Amino acid sequence: MSELSFEQMLEDSVKTIRNGEIVQGTVIDVKDDEIILNIGYKADGIITKNEYTNDSSVVLTDVVKPGDTMEAKVLKVNDGEGQVTLTYKRLAAEKGNKRLEEAFENQEVLKAPVTQVLDGGLCVNVEETRVFIPASLVSDTYEKDLSKYADQEIEFVITEFNPRRRRIIGNRKQLLLAEKAEKQKELLAKIKAGDKVEGVVKNVTDFGAFIDLGGADGLLHISEMSWGRVENPKKVFNVGDKVTVLIKEINGDKIALSLKFPEENPWLTAAEDFAVGNVVKGKVARMTDFGAFVELAPGVDALLHVSQISREHVAKPSDVLSIGQEIEAKVVDFNGEDRKISLSMKALEDYSAEQTEE
Repeated sequence: MSELSFEQMLEDSVKTIRNGEIVQGTVIDVKDDEIILNIGYKADGIITKNEYTNDSSVVLTDVVKPGDTMEAKVLKVNDGEGQVTLTYKRLAAEKGNKRLEEAFENQEVLKAPVTQVLDGGLCVNVEETRVFIPASLVSDTYEKDLSKYADQEIEFVITEFNPRRRRIIGNRKQLLLAEKAEKQKELLAKIKAGDKVEGVVKNVTDFGAFIDLGGADGLLHISEMSWGRVENPKKVFNVGDKVTVLIKEINGDKIALSLKFPEENPWLTAAEDFAVGNVVKGKVARMTDFGAFVELAPGVDALLHVSQISREHVAKPSDVLSIGQEIEAKVVDFNGEDRKISLSMKALEDYSAEQTEE
């Protein structure tokens, strides 16, 4: 047997590598545009910046140091200059794909920072693999401006996984809805009609206000905002206001609220305050052809019939009265059961005339 040359023995002692193989090496040098690794082969391995990351802002000398150990995938055993071309990002992406596939199958909750805010949604990176979260799946409510999520770390689940088409879809909305449903369940288990609870005004509309009760929203209808009359809820409430409300009714997951607390019902003392014969003051709230309705207290209206406005003939109330005008009248009838009170300005004129005659 012939003796082997030194070069042949050296070459035989060095491992062989193939394209696509995963190798481990030690960083021996880092430049602005490439990383050089000793991979135990007759030639060093080179990872260019483009094969390290897709993020152009990354400075290689800041993230990799000589002496670091790295895993990489062989792209070319010989790049034409006797060096081995490696890729770090593609190996990381493959690992990321596998990680995301497992998360997709197990519906695992993932957490990652937002790397990009687009008009149509958010991008996050999981182990160098891009996940897209459409705007419709970012929140359980419509959000026009997604810029507040920039650089934030958010939780999501993978609801669509198709790496061949480069389509990996994340869903944050699903988690928010599940969390909201759990909180709603807990809240409904501990509240009942008649309870007083604290909440925060979440939204105000022309017909009422939605109050966040800490797990579920309740509707405070305009008719339940006061014992008196409320013309426009937006003039009474602002988003973010803290309020104490009464649970009026719970129907499934719908909660009706009220600010008409029973102990504050003005009709509790109306029989005494507006007894027949009492002279009272009030404000004209609305008018019809047959009379004017006068607000004596919030939630307590009385009828001033057209025939009781004056000793003089009055064709219609608007001829002598106006909305918002303060008047003085005498209570001539009180019906607490039907909540009806009748007034007379004419009675005061009659009394004044009698005094003058006397």
